[in-house]
Amino acid sequence: MRKLMIAGVTSGAGKTSVTLGLLKLLVQQGLNVQPYKVGPDYVDTKFHTRITGRPSRNLDSFLTPQRATLAYLFKQNTALIDYAVVEGVMGLYDGLGTDKDCASSSAIAKLLDLPVVLVLDGKATSTSTAAIVMGYVNFDPAVNIVGVIINNVLSANHFQLIKGAIERYTTVPVLGYLPRDPAISLPSRQLGLVPDSELPQIDQKIERIAELLGAHLDLPQLLSLAVPDQTPAKLPFKLPQYQLRLGIAQDDAFNFYYQDNLELLKRCGVTLVPFSPLHDAQLPAVDALYLGGGYPEEFAAELAANQSMRQDIASFSKQNRPIYAECGGLMYLGETLKTAAGEFPMVGVLAGTSEMTPRLKRFGYCYATAQQDTLLVAQGQRIAGHEFHHSIFKATGAQPLLKLTKERDGQIIDQWTGGYQVRRTFAGYVHVHFYQNPQLLQHLLQEMGAVTRGAD
Repeated sequence: MRKLMIAGVTSGAGKTSVTLGLLKLLVQQGLNVQPYKVGPDYVDTKFHTRITGRPSRNLDSFLTPQRATLAYLFKQNTALIDYAVVEGVMGLYDGLGTDKDCASSSAIAKLLDLPVVLVLDGKATSTSTAAIVMGYVNFDPAVNIVGVIINNVLSANHFQLIKGAIERYTTVPVLGYLPRDPAISLPSRQLGLVPDSELPQIDQKIERIAELLGAHLDLPQLLSLAVPDQTPAKLPFKLPQYQLRLGIAQDDAFNFYYQDNLELLKRCGVTLVPFSPLHDAQLPAVDALYLGGGYPEEFAAELAANQSMRQDIASFSKQNRPIYAECGGLMYLGETLKTAAGEFPMVGVLAGTSEMTPRLKRFGYCYATAQQDTLLVAQGQRIAGHEFHHSIFKATGAQPLLKLTKERDGQIIDQWTGGYQVRRTFAGYVHVHFYQNPQLLQHLLQEMGAVTRGAD
């Protein structure tokens, strides 16, 4: 396969629109495309998957810090892929703290030898764009910036001014542009883009983005800048084999799962059994449950109305059967969910209330250390995670079992507690990537009652 990254000068520069348009153009040419997203984002990957028909995967050097593991996650299952397209996160050099190589798009580009196409917002600027491009090129010469695409261009003449300036003062080619068109903007809510499944006209919007990009982009030149990657993928550790039927909540309210986590579970012998807390009347026949994140607040009334499912999950927990819940799953397992529309009864496994907040309560990477044994992690073990939520959970029963810290540039800048366990139900705001440490997945599955069947 051939590979490249689409990265932005800043957040909001247009890299997602350019990425979606490019993916659509490649698919229209009959090419097999594997999409990726840098960072822990759950929503952009759904747009990628919608276009390509292949599950988009996250590349995150904080959640999966081993370079060999990261390379494996990038290269696995790509034997028949023509192009690997990686969408960056925030600005090219933005990551955790001031270290340009800590969890940034540029770090991923260097670790995976990805040529970078830089997306720049051209609104209200012309020659100054050359200084911006020159600064990005010189800031870290190890990052291979091979081209520029200009977003939000007002006219063909405006583009020629920008192109002329960049190519006069730098050696980086300008590959094309995306015209300014309010009709192709993608709506957002508190956690980023509104998921594709909630946008009735999204397919037409993506078609329009691809049409505009195709008319103003030198696609053959861009594709010539993608470089081949034929090195084999090898996982740096062996996978244990288990026998377990795991019910996984999957619908519009719960759909934040890392694709690699799901594939890893299946590779370990776990049978994933999807169910819908929104629409199903009862649980399927399973040994354990996994309630991922999502937007339960957007569907609080529907979740509350499905009383039979709420009762079934509560009974599952009371039977001392294992449940693992992340973020939105935590909110669902509490007694009440408060939103702007009112208060709604939830499952009630955890004594406490979730309440939506006008501002982010937690945002970004963190470390979590278990203060005692839990379903997720053993006492004393530290794991890497990510929190991003516009709600708080006010527990009135169980005490928090995780000590969480946010570290930046080698300093602890925030500390808090979270993660609750009642019987064999564990729920917390922190999202984790199972590939970070093979012992993490092994502990979780064994605590869920998985039966060992040997090693891979």
